[in-house]
Amino acid sequence: MTILEEIIERKRLDLVEIKTKIPFKELEQKLKDDKRVCVNFVKALKSTDGKPRIIAELKKASPSKGMICPDLDPAKFAVELEEGGASALSVLTEEHYFQGSIYNLQQAKANVSIPILRKDFIVDRYQIAEAKLIGADAILLIASALEKEHYTNLYEYAKSLGLYVLTEVHNFNELSMILNAGAEVIGVNSRNLHTFKVDLNVTKEIITKIPNSYVKVAESGVKTGDNIKMLLQAGADAFLIGEAIMKGDTPGKALKELLQGI
Repeated sequence: MTILEEIIERKRLDLVEIKTKIPFKELEQKLKDDKRVCVNFVKALKSTDGKPRIIAELKKASPSKGMICPDLDPAKFAVELEEGGASALSVLTEEHYFQGSIYNLQQAKANVSIPILRKDFIVDRYQIAEAKLIGADAILLIASALEKEHYTNLYEYAKSLGLYVLTEVHNFNELSMILNAGAEVIGVNSRNLHTFKVDLNVTKEIITKIPNSYVKVAESGVKTGDNIKMLLQAGADAFLIGEAIMKGDTPGKALKELLQGI
């Protein structure tokens, strides 16, 4: 079993438990009263001036790197990152492998005006309904974790709730699947979620093949200004960056320094 399969299996077990405490019908009832309009994730990320748009990730830990930011303060860091130039925030809500939480997302949402992406391993409509109710503006769908029909079902449900969707791919087969299923924002992950190997050239190669009508996001492994410049030239609009800016005590400052001279 790969780490991705392990995480997904654990996620499904968690969902069985949480659904017994708060049934899906209860979430659906709450959604009927939810009038919140999501902040435009697409507009925030589409580069119109050649400058990179940054999705800064509030990331405490990961399976590949272990503890990254032991003293993560979601409210404080969210404000710092917005002031540091982030166009959007990605907030981990997966608890077991990334030490994320819904609380972190809610704290970030309460303190910034830029859109918030719920970063999790979404396999069920329940998680999407929950994302809308906790304040997310967008969700992540991972192509390698979903069959085409399942992906389409989740994507369309998210859109029906007014949520934006970042769809993540790692190869051309996954790209083909989601292009034929209506994706709008496409993230190319340099990290293979089955092996956790990082290769920025994979991202560069795939991004060059994505039509310009899509918002193109480079994910994982972006650590330097030169990395950003290379992927901008390949056609990337935005960059999801976590580890490179979350290692220190001042992620906002780290983001500003990363963007200097670009």
